[in-house]
Amino acid sequence: MSVVRPREVPLGGLRAITVRRTLPNRERTTIGAWCFIDHFGPHRVADAGGMSVAPHPHTGLQTVSWLFSGEIEHRDSVGSRQLVSPGQLNLMTAGRGIAHSEESTVDSVWVHGVQLWVALPEEYRHVGPFFEHVVPPRVVLPTMNDAGEALVTVFVGSLLGVESPAKTFSPLVGAELVIPAQSSVEMPVNPDFEHGFLVDQGTLRVNGEFGEHADLIYLDRGLTHLELSSGSQPVRAILLGGTPFTEPIVMWWNFIARTHDEIVALRDEWQRDVVEGLDAGGRYGHVNFDGLPIPAPEMPSVRLRARATTRA
Repeated sequence: MSVVRPREVPLGGLRAITVRRTLPNRERTTIGAWCFIDHFGPHRVADAGGMSVAPHPHTGLQTVSWLFSGEIEHRDSVGSRQLVSPGQLNLMTAGRGIAHSEESTVDSVWVHGVQLWVALPEEYRHVGPFFEHVVPPRVVLPTMNDAGEALVTVFVGSLLGVESPAKTFSPLVGAELVIPAQSSVEMPVNPDFEHGFLVDQGTLRVNGEFGEHADLIYLDRGLTHLELSSGSQPVRAILLGGTPFTEPIVMWWNFIARTHDEIVALRDEWQRDVVEGLDAGGRYGHVNFDGLPIPAPEMPSVRLRARATTRA
């Protein structure tokens, strides 16, 4: 068990909002196939300009958008245009390649949520891109001290006997937990999974380990039950888990691949076909967006190396 503190990263151009990133980190690249955690807000849209991310590419992954407040409009190159609101899931499978944009709506006063990535295993990482919008199931879990009930929303995978209809390509779970103040909950989990809790609100204690706002609490495999408790404030947290992802991956900018040379080729295609506009029907397609796509950064001067799931 360990606790990862977040690092701050700007997102969204000149009026960038700041996100808190906990995965990947120095010690760990994945939790199951979950490979990226950005936690943002609450940002007042009038002050920070909200979220405005122009078209950009993805390969070899799924993006998971989950909001606590506000509303974001998603557009992509397979023709999707979808609002995501709190309690709803936007799941985009990039596969061999997709482009998309994300903007907070003009009616949003606040924007607050998480953006997550799932690495696709080798067998599926070149699937055709597609998009899903899901209203996931919820289940209540009684607290051990009769302080009320915890609310669990399962947006990916299965937990506590309920299952999300969202499509996944490896054994996973993703859920939002809301636990009343001064209460404790015992939750059964899959012992084949490693797990992580991202704390959004309050102070969460998991099997004796404390995590505060924006912390990521990591737990290894072998656990059949987790003991969760809150302090003087209610807790809201995101639970992520899955069987260990054993394939080394290369993550750079918005791409997941397996080699440096593959990343170079993916970047060059984005620059040539989309940024320079030579082939809007190529790998990434076209997003119906009023503005220019985001150019790819320059490649680093050293060769990118595949990351194992953990580092010594």
